[in-house]
Amino acid sequence: MSGLRVRDLMSEKVVTVLPNDHLVAVRDLMERHSIRHVPVVDPEGHLLGLVTHRDLLRYALVEQADVPASVADEVLERIEVGEVMTLEPVTVTPETLLHRAASLMVLKKYGCLPVISKGRLVGILTESDFVRMACAVN
Repeated sequence: MSGLRVRDLMSEKVVTVLPNDHLVAVRDLMERHSIRHVPVVDPEGHLLGLVTHRDLLRYALVEQADVPASVADEVLERIEVGEVMTLEPVTVTPETLLHRAASLMVLKKYGCLPVISKGRLVGILTESDFVRMACAVN
């Protein structure tokens, strides 16, 4: 892994949302694509923020067992991504050494790192990418 770079492992096909999308759309994307992190971009592809599965659960009131699913859905339909996204997430470039990105993820407990090149989102590096790599090695 010492010579590998983020570009060697990152996912280039990134599911994104806009800041004025509603959380219900984020939930549907996460379920459809089996993902836990969704970058928020502007129409030109510049990274604005990040929404995680944990963010979604917090705003869906899932932590309260007595809240019906229909109520949680109504809440998610009213909240825009821009209201809850993490602003200015830590990012890496495609040229970042993979071991450096992995160390950052472990030390800071990040589940993903958006990958930026020339100011635009070009990929995402997730914990799942490392698991996939480990499985391919064995």
